[in-house]
Amino acid sequence: MATAQDTTQAPVPSAPANDSSVRRRELAAFLRSRRERIAPERVGLSRGRRRRTPGLRREEVAQLSSVGVTWYTWLEQARDIQVSASVLDAIARTLLLDANERAHLYTLAGVPDPMPGTEPDTVPPALREMLRQLEPIPACVQNGRYDLLAYNRVYGRLLCDLDALPPEDHNCMWLAFTNPGWYSTLVDRDETIRLMAANFRAAMAEHIAEPAWKAMLKRLQRESPEFRELWERHEVLQGVSPKVKRFRNDHVGLLHLDGTRLWLAPQSGARLVAYVPADEESRERLHRLHALVTGEGAVR
Repeated sequence: MATAQDTTQAPVPSAPANDSSVRRRELAAFLRSRRERIAPERVGLSRGRRRRTPGLRREEVAQLSSVGVTWYTWLEQARDIQVSASVLDAIARTLLLDANERAHLYTLAGVPDPMPGTEPDTVPPALREMLRQLEPIPACVQNGRYDLLAYNRVYGRLLCDLDALPPEDHNCMWLAFTNPGWYSTLVDRDETIRLMAANFRAAMAEHIAEPAWKAMLKRLQRESPEFRELWERHEVLQGVSPKVKRFRNDHVGLLHLDGTRLWLAPQSGARLVAYVPADEESRERLHRLHALVTGEGAVR
């Protein structure tokens, strides 16, 4: 018996159209490939013991995108059905598509994208080279969700050994609330985490329906009582005034660093964050830290 969301009538076969049928097949294959690459944990779902499908199941994509399971199945079966821009947008967000993938999705579907130019979470080689050239100044590229998209070697050892952590933990807010090595380096941690939670709440207002944002929120609420308490305060803050920050690095000791943000995308988008020494002692200690990590690897 069909559910309320699966009452769409079966599509009526249309006349053969080589171009449209090829596009539908390409669209179906593309959706399957994107679905299968996403670990359930990335969108706030449990993997479970009986999961045989790599990545997400069709019904999970449909549920997260708020579309009917039967309808989404037809889409992956290359059926001749109509799809709206809003539905494509929901699917693109669920599948965590970057700007190029999103554009490809809309092109295959033959639908104009009402929101072109969505910020990709990728860092071009020239920007990675800039991070290298900034050493011994620790620097990174973050997105609006505090995900670490790239960092240089000095930043990779400033708060903890980032290279030793799994990629899903490369998020500054997650580390500030849950990683002892990271948060023990923050001399003014109480103020830092309060401001981060307030910034995240303000930024999330623009991304409230996006699976990646919802998954990060759910993960933090599940694992950090401190975050839950701060989140319930409903404090909001857009941006933070420049301020000297204090870090107690395990290798070189106390550092006074002046944080600077260079925005690479529109509001609440990607930014380059660099920490300039605020005094000569901190400058000398950054040079020592740089010497310690030189030769251990390139920008991640």
